This record gives sequence, C-alpha cells and structure tokens, in this order.
Amino acid sequence: MGDLLKTTVSSQLFTVSGSPRTRLTQEDDGQYVVHMEGVDIYDTVTNAIRSTGAEKVAAWFLDSDYDGRCFCVCQAFFPDKGTWEKLGKALGGALDEEAFAKLSGTESLPFTAGEHQRIAIKVIDPRGNEVLRVHRLGVYDTK
Repeated sequence: MGDLLKTTVSSQLFTVSGSPRTRLTQEDDGQYVVHMEGVDIYDTVTNAIRSTGAEKVAAWFLDSDYDGRCFCVCQAFFPDKGTWEKLGKALGGALDEEAFAKLSGTESLPFTAGEHQRIAIKVIDPRGNEVLRVHRLGVYDTK
C-alpha cells in the first residue's frame, strides 16, 4: 500500500513526535529563565529527526505554572526576525522596536515558581508542528 500514498513532506497529515530543546536556569534572586535552543521533529517520511534552530522557530510559549492539564500562555515569543519585518511593514513602521525585541527572543523573561512547581514550553516549528516540553522547577540545568 506504500506505493499508493504520496511520501512527500507536504502530504504528511501529522507528526508522530517531537521535542523542544530548552534549558532552564535559576537566577541569583530565585527567579527562573527558559532558554529556547530549538526544536527536534521526527520526520515520518525519512525516518529521521529534523532539527530547527531557535531563530527559525515560528513561535514558542511559556506556561510558568503548568498544572498538567491546561496550558495557559504566560509569555509568548516569535523568534523568526523575518516575521517581525513583515509585520512592521504591514503596520507602516508603527512597531516599538524595544518592546518587540523582547518578544522575538530565545530567552524568556524572568519568572517566579508557581504553585505547581513546573512549567511547560509549547513550540510551533516552521511547518506548524506543535510540541510541548515540561520542566519541574527545582530540578534545573545551569549550563
């Protein structure tokens, strides 16, 4: 039956799995910061992992008090600089460059630990695939 179905990238209906590459650090004042490094998506056509750098991620979102059931966006970032240029042109140059620089980054704004002691990062890759990663606070990587 494999010969009857198209095996092009555009014919894929879903992605089996993927994972954001993120790192969590704790600042001296006890607040946390998420560092977006990219996203890895399993390509079902080639049976390989496709890695995308953080600068090409379409969007990533942070839930700084993830309850394990409902993802609530607390911070939102759009690292692809080309998207911001298009938006700036569409708005006639009305963008506040400083404000939007924070929203186009690969590092979250500092935040405090919430009641549930875990966070979730949702990433949208350039093809629209959505993947999620959860970090437990108190167990972090300070690379």
